[in-house]
Amino acid sequence: MKKQVICIRWGTKYGPDYVNRLYGMVARNLTPPFDFFCITDRDEGLRPEVRVVPLPELGFTLEGIHHGIWDKSRLWQPRLGDITGPVLFMDLDLVVTGPLDGFFEQGHPDDVILARNPTTPFEKLGQTSLYRFPVGGLVPLWEKFRADPVRIAAEHKFEQRFVTRNAPGGAKFWPKGWVAHFRHHCARPFPLNYFAEPRLPPDARVVIFAGGLNPPDAIAGRWWPHLPVLSPAEHIRAALTAPEHAGKRLRYLRHYIKPTSWVREHWVE
Repeated sequence: MKKQVICIRWGTKYGPDYVNRLYGMVARNLTPPFDFFCITDRDEGLRPEVRVVPLPELGFTLEGIHHGIWDKSRLWQPRLGDITGPVLFMDLDLVVTGPLDGFFEQGHPDDVILARNPTTPFEKLGQTSLYRFPVGGLVPLWEKFRADPVRIAAEHKFEQRFVTRNAPGGAKFWPKGWVAHFRHHCARPFPLNYFAEPRLPPDARVVIFAGGLNPPDAIAGRWWPHLPVLSPAEHIRAALTAPEHAGKRLRYLRHYIKPTSWVREHWVE
C-alpha cells in the first residue's frame, strides 16, 4: 500500500509550524518512501517536503452548526487534488510517539479505519483525529451531509459519529493500544497527578489531544489553555479557595497535570 499522509489546515488557529512539526514526527517514524500532503488555504511557511493541495470549497454554509469540526467534511469529496488511493489523515495537534508503518499495513486499502473514542465506552465510536480512508471512498457521506448539513450535524453532534455510523463497509478500528487519548490514557488520576507526570502507554504509536488540552498545554503543565501554569501547591490552593471554582473544586483538583517531558521530546520538527 502506498504511504500517503494528509492533514488539513484552514484559517489562522494553527500556524505553519504545526504542519512542519507534524511532518517531522512522521518522517522520523515512517519508513520511506511516503508522501505528505497539507490540504490548506495558505501555504506560506511550509517546509518544501510538504506537498500542498488547495483547500476544496464547501459550496454551502456551516452556519447553525455548534458542535464538531464539520469543516473536515471537505475530505469526503470525490477529489483531493491529484491524490488517489488510501490516505492516513492526522490532526495537526497529535503527537507521534512510535512507528507508523503498521497504519498502512492494517486491513484492506478500501477500509475506513479509525481510532477508537474512549469517552463513550458503551458506544462503538471512532475518533477522526487519526483515520485512514480511500480518497473518494467517503463520497456517500459527502452527498448526505451537504444535502442537509444542519440536520445531519444536529443528529450526530460530532463529525466522527457521522463517519463511524456511515462508513462504507462499516467502520473498523486500529489495534488496541496503538492510539492513546492524552486525557484518558496518559493523565494521572487524582492524587497521583500531583506527584508524577502523565504516562506514555508502552504500545502507543500516536497520542491524540481531543477535548481542548493540546500539546503545548501538556508541555507547560496545564489542563486548560486559558489558565495560568501553577505549581502543585498553587493549584491546590486555588481549588480550595478561589471563588470561581466553587461547586467544582474536586473537578479542578483532578485536572492538574505536571509538565510532560515526553511530549516535549516528541513534539518537535
